Amino acid sequence: MKNMNELIKEISQLESKLHDKDFLLTWEQSPEELERVLKTAQVLKTMRGENIATNVFKNGLGISLFRDNSTRTRFSYASAINMLGLAQQDLDEGKSQIAHGETVRETANMISFCADAIGIRDDMYLGAGNAYMREVGEALDDGVKEGVLPHRPALVNLQCDIDHPTQSMADLAWLEEHFGGLDQLKGKKIAMTWAYSPSYGKPLSVPQGIIGLMSRFGMDVVLAHPEGYDLIPEVVEEAKKNAQESGGSFTQVTSMEEAFKDADIVYPKSWAPYKVMGERTDLLRANDHDGLKELEKACLAQNAQHKDWHCTEEMMKLTKGGEALYMHCLPADITGVSCEEGEVEESVFEKYRIATYKEASWKPYIIAAMILNRKYQDVAGVLDELLKDSAKRVK
Repeated sequence: MKNMNELIKEISQLESKLHDKDFLLTWEQSPEELERVLKTAQVLKTMRGENIATNVFKNGLGISLFRDNSTRTRFSYASAINMLGLAQQDLDEGKSQIAHGETVRETANMISFCADAIGIRDDMYLGAGNAYMREVGEALDDGVKEGVLPHRPALVNLQCDIDHPTQSMADLAWLEEHFGGLDQLKGKKIAMTWAYSPSYGKPLSVPQGIIGLMSRFGMDVVLAHPEGYDLIPEVVEEAKKNAQESGGSFTQVTSMEEAFKDADIVYPKSWAPYKVMGERTDLLRANDHDGLKELEKACLAQNAQHKDWHCTEEMMKLTKGGEALYMHCLPADITGVSCEEGEVEESVFEKYRIATYKEASWKPYIIAAMILNRKYQDVAGVLDELLKDSAKRVK
């Protein structure tokens, strides 16, 4: 890894408008802006490793709103805002006035008087999560414009129905570390494949995030899934366009074996079909519990027809030299451990377990980097001041 002074200098040379926009989809950011977030994360991670304090803010709040269960992202967000000097306040909608009809516009302003960051996870409803985040962002813009809010909080997408940018950016940071640089990723084959799971309703945002981001860096991206397990068509088209622009490639296959063949990286992960997620959204909104049970029953039966989509040692032998890097956003459905039959064989997961932990370890720094780049145009200057001060985090 480059030293911090080199990284800070490189950050200063990268053009960015991140201070004027929220980080809601990776493909809305330029390659230079994505690289700027990665380098900022590298500096923060190095500072943490060298016991240098990174509390940019002397006080303030980091608001979190999780509309779905979470371990890694929830704690990564808490770690990120604490790292920057902010206190966390979770927005519990059950304890707020939202149930009494409080509007998004009002809620966004009321929680933001002393807030510097807002992180939202809203992946339950197809066609709604990302739209909700944009509505919050517009309300924040209006609050600043009208003099209600003194500063614009950074809004970070902690997972929505379309993308999981903090996850995919952490994955990219891990690939950059593992292979020795972003330039080393060009021409690498990454297989984003569906894998069997004994559960249903897993969001589309992880596979969509992977194909939407890795196609920006000249990689040969292969998307594999059984017939009927489609992703959002617009995201697939975005990946095709990205690959063409970056000099990489994007292909779709209906065989896990074909996807794994000569792959440098494999990412076997279950997700629900696009059509099913649409049906599930309608049933959730209608509060149709019986309909949801019937849909789950049908989907589990559909999943069970594809148990051969299983990341086994035999499958891994098809990869480049039989030693492709296994990746997962966690938690993985591990056969014989977390379930009877699942996405990955226990021996494969155990071989790469520490690697997946290192992959996950990038997320707090990525989130903190997104916040800093939204709050400060001169991020390099902010980091340089921290480095010059070199205050010890723990004395």
